[in-house]
This record gives sequence, structure tokens and C-alpha cells, in this order.
Amino acid sequence: MSSAAKPTARPLSPHLQVYRLPLTALLSISHRITGGGLAVGLVGLAYWLTAAAVGADAYAQFQGIASSWFGQLVLFGFSFALYFHLCNGIRHLFWDAGKGFKIADAQRSDKMVLAGAIVLTAITWLVA
Repeated sequence: MSSAAKPTARPLSPHLQVYRLPLTALLSISHRITGGGLAVGLVGLAYWLTAAAVGADAYAQFQGIASSWFGQLVLFGFSFALYFHLCNGIRHLFWDAGKGFKIADAQRSDKMVLAGAIVLTAITWLVA
């Protein structure tokens, strides 16, 4: 009969270290992560409202935490996540309406989402 055939070398699928995700995919992943982060951040919002309702001592304790460098970093991250999630959600509404699916449109909206989130976060922190 026939002898054992030598296996042919087949190309392998690229690993994540080799494959470069497009910005649209990275923003989609980030949208999901910021949504989860915002849900976790609601615990801080509940703590703030509870401290305000309990009294001056509890609110002063919250203010001490929120005004520390770590508290400011968390609040900055929360505000950026909020604006990023908002801007990307607006883009998803356009996609739900069937608009902006061309590659050039998607790349343009990628930049608009990032720029909008950065500008809105900067305005919030410079004005407040």
C-alpha cells in the first residue's frame, strides 16, 4: 500500500501577542470594562449618599477619603470611565440605527469617542 504521508506544514492562527487588535475592538472591550467599573463605582456613590444622610461626622470621614490623592485618582478614573462609556454608548446608538459601519467611519468615530471622553473629563476637572 502507500507509505505514511509526511504531514504538510499548515499556518497557525496568530496568537494575541502577534495579532494587533484594531482600535474599534479595543474600544469595544474597554466599553465593557468601564461598564463593569461604573457598576462597582456605584458602591462609592451609595457610600457618599449614605454618609451625607447619616450626619456631619460620617460625611467628614467620606470627605477625608475622597480628598486624599488616592480618592482623587479614583474619582478621576470614575469620571473618565463615565464619559468614555457615554460617548461610546452614543456611537453604539448610531450603529444600532445602521450608520457608521464603513471602516473609515468607524475609525473616525473611534477618535471622536476618545477625544470626547478626554475633553469632557478635562472640562469636569478644570471647572469643578
